[in-house]
Amino acid sequence: MQQILNFPVIPCFSYDRFVPCEGNSLALRFSLKISDPSDSESLLYLYGPPGSGKTHLLRSIAGKKFPYLSLNEPITTDQLVFTFSSASGLILDDLQDMPDDPDLRRALWQLFNDFHTTGRIIAMAGSLPPRELSNMDEHLTSRLLWGLVARLDTSDDSSRRMIIKKVADDHQIRMPDEVVDYILATTSREVGDLLKVFNQLYRFSMSKNRRITLPLAREVRELSMSDVVL
Repeated sequence: MQQILNFPVIPCFSYDRFVPCEGNSLALRFSLKISDPSDSESLLYLYGPPGSGKTHLLRSIAGKKFPYLSLNEPITTDQLVFTFSSASGLILDDLQDMPDDPDLRRALWQLFNDFHTTGRIIAMAGSLPPRELSNMDEHLTSRLLWGLVARLDTSDDSSRRMIIKKVADDHQIRMPDEVVDYILATTSREVGDLLKVFNQLYRFSMSKNRRITLPLAREVRELSMSDVVL
């Protein structure tokens, strides 16, 4: 029987906790190369849909050595420069959310140049390929192609199954296989949709103090199809 405990969700970002699959094997291999002090590679760009593991890999690269920053949170030019001014690694996530700010664009380009010319680690990620990133300095998007570039694709059922299991583990709950199968059969292949369904199921089980079962998963789906706020 599943014990319902309302623990805070604290994902553990490390290579040991990363879920490897066919669609992210190249990204994982490149990330390990960047993290290896004996390897000469120092520039990495990862891209793929939300939930595909880009952030996990960037945070694994950063560890406790380098600061990590995401552009999906409001940021000023001064904050960007201050965060990395004395760092030995430039770890920047969600480049697709770069605001249309000329000063911020110039500051990022300058940081990139400083880190690249001194051989310091640069690891960045976004949902789009470098050439499709808007609001970025075109020189920077071009330079991203100089280094290692990998796309993460977790659209196959095996990868999606492992992602659901990983998220359930982060929430410290047990997810029965039959519930995972049901989610995969009734949800689109987008990882974001999978995570939305999982979160609905998790919140409902916690609010009702009921363990996650196949009947509960069916009930939550019926409620969501009826536009009930979960």
